Amino acid sequence: MKTVHKKPKAKAAKPAESAAHAPLPSRDSIKRFLAEAGRKLHMRDVARAFSVAPEDKKALRGILKSLEASGDAERAGRKTYTEAGHLPENAMVEVTGIDRNGDAIARPVVWDGPGRPPVIFMQPEAKGQAALAPGAKVLARLRRISGDKYEGRTLKRVTGHTGSIIGVFHGTAEGGRIEPTDKRQKTEWIVPGTESEGAIEGEIVRAEPLPGKPFGPRLARIKERLGALDDARSVSLIAIAQHGIPMEFPDDALREAEKAKPVPLGKRTDLRDVPLITIDGHDARDYDDAVFAEPVEHGYRLIVAIADVAHYVKPGSALDHAARMRGNSCYFPDRVVPMLPEALSNGWCSLMPGEDRGCMFVEMFIDVHGNKQRHKFGRGLMRSAARMTYEQIQAEFEENPASFEHLFAAYAALAEARHRRGTLDLDLPERKVVLDEDGKVQSVAPRPRLASHKLIEEFMILANVCAAEELERLHQPCMYRVHAPPSPEKLDNLRSFLHTLDISLKAGDQLHPRDLDRVLKLVEGTPSAPLVNETMLRAQSQAEYSDENIGHFGLALARYAHFTSPIRRYADLLVHRALITGLKLGRDGLAPEDVAGFADIAGQITTTERRATLAERDSSDRYLALFLQHRIGELFQGRVSGVTKFGLFVTLNDSGASGFLGMANLPDDYWGYDEATQSLSGRHSRAVFTLAQPVEVRLEEARPVTGGLLFSLAGAPAPHARSNSSGKGAKGPPRGKAKRAKGNAKKAPGKAKAATAKPKRRR
Repeated sequence: MKTVHKKPKAKAAKPAESAAHAPLPSRDSIKRFLAEAGRKLHMRDVARAFSVAPEDKKALRGILKSLEASGDAERAGRKTYTEAGHLPENAMVEVTGIDRNGDAIARPVVWDGPGRPPVIFMQPEAKGQAALAPGAKVLARLRRISGDKYEGRTLKRVTGHTGSIIGVFHGTAEGGRIEPTDKRQKTEWIVPGTESEGAIEGEIVRAEPLPGKPFGPRLARIKERLGALDDARSVSLIAIAQHGIPMEFPDDALREAEKAKPVPLGKRTDLRDVPLITIDGHDARDYDDAVFAEPVEHGYRLIVAIADVAHYVKPGSALDHAARMRGNSCYFPDRVVPMLPEALSNGWCSLMPGEDRGCMFVEMFIDVHGNKQRHKFGRGLMRSAARMTYEQIQAEFEENPASFEHLFAAYAALAEARHRRGTLDLDLPERKVVLDEDGKVQSVAPRPRLASHKLIEEFMILANVCAAEELERLHQPCMYRVHAPPSPEKLDNLRSFLHTLDISLKAGDQLHPRDLDRVLKLVEGTPSAPLVNETMLRAQSQAEYSDENIGHFGLALARYAHFTSPIRRYADLLVHRALITGLKLGRDGLAPEDVAGFADIAGQITTTERRATLAERDSSDRYLALFLQHRIGELFQGRVSGVTKFGLFVTLNDSGASGFLGMANLPDDYWGYDEATQSLSGRHSRAVFTLAQPVEVRLEEARPVTGGLLFSLAGAPAPHARSNSSGKGAKGPPRGKAKRAKGNAKKAPGKAKAATAKPKRRR
């Protein structure tokens, strides 16, 4: 018999007699207060209920923002909050996939609740209406089925969001069929003969749904032919089309870019005699930041100069509208989808060596221990002294330390300050997909992490901090880059995982980044290190843009904004405009409509950034599968990177590709899954599979169309004694519900994704 424990009803805290001495309410007290209210409450309502003193209101705002970040409260408007609860009766939803019956699966467009967004099973469309395709947005009436599952029925379609189908075309006698490239789509689409647009066998196509019967075959019309499946250059096109990333600029935006002219000196600060240099990757085409350092008394003088994009992209212009809709540039192994037209991104806004360029700059003074003493922003005219790559400057410095002595000395001071601050420094090896001239995958190589990379990162972080501080001093709106601490739920999961390695994590939800970094240092150099770093990353909240500041947890900074890449990030352009307005550096600062819509813009550019991240990840998945598809049957060394009741996820050591090893490909046994220890154990063989365990696998399947890899175990596993980072003894086999491997073959999930490598770090 199931026992139900009722939660006692909590009462709001009574106002104290003296508001000045009332302590700040706890997170739990505020959660109970929001739950009892049953409606949205302004921050002042919370402050009044708990008698929060005026000087403590900033701290109260921080508590409310942390509740929002952890999913315990929802934002209902500017400075307005409500209890994190279920979806409303009517909500805007976006279709994310198609189930095996051909019905659409959706998720809410806006979801700030705890955990993953609820799953919405959409009912078939009315007769004569086109079926819903992934990407379609509709206003739906929702009915909760159970837990986080809902049933949805379309009330109204959003114009311009009918959704697209991306897949491989296969010809048939009646016309053809489309095999979706998205693993979430479980059924194929039928293409009538008159709607094939001449597509040929094996071609990647983009299609749109056609009207049909609610329970009949899903019909589609081909709208665009993207290229042959065996052409590696089609891989990124799949991701671009699947995620709806715009590739073409409007004609009026292109005309504005073509009219761009050189920036005159005018009232700008002349920096042309300062030997600023750009340091980028060898394949970079746009150079938007330049650096300089020299010693001064008791420290260093630094200058970070950034391309003056605001001079060319005026508020309300066609260029501005196009840049805001894109939000950011997207980087793929074979191409870049830029935020700005090439005439600007690779032309007048690129700090080309030996050419005059307008810039926004910040002059910063630090002491020998990396502590910032003061800073000053300005608008200037610069001339880059040299275009250096990370590898070049590193090699020259190692061969002749005097060549870039001051840059590296200033970096050492900033690195010392970073260490004292106690940041979270995840060691996540990035891999770069290298293509040959024909677009074929030549190699998957690790991205080096040199001191020169870290040098630029530290200079940029300091400039970003100065930008946030300056805008607060000027009382100007700031587009903050915020990173909330991990939610209590994620911390609990992280503690459970670390417990399997006999590593403890300090209790409570007020961890400092240095507490997590201590764990990383503890496992550094051990077999468990890669997995601990990956698991630590998954435990983190996602960084985002916000008009309200809650600090940056990972960098251990109280305030932070993006200032250093306005060519490729719209947030940086807004920060530039705010500085121009606040410092009276021109008439091309923030527009009134920008200020009024800061909160909405923050949400929109956060969404476009995550869209780009997913597209880049999907592209890397497919390139890795393409790289490995000719090695079917070969043996690979890897490590267990995930354990489920359906089987194991394995990451290969050489390429970093990740795939699935299902129960059907484990030795015939009764396998018990223990969620607490994240392990599978065989009842008869006594074999145990745990996280980070080395395994040898055989590649059984590689599908570039979806980016999926399937493995089988190479050889019978020996009885395994679980080891850990501290070298302590083995534990017994895990307990759990036993499953016979061969009997669970059909329950294995779909193809697993390949590992990814982001070409740009996003702090």
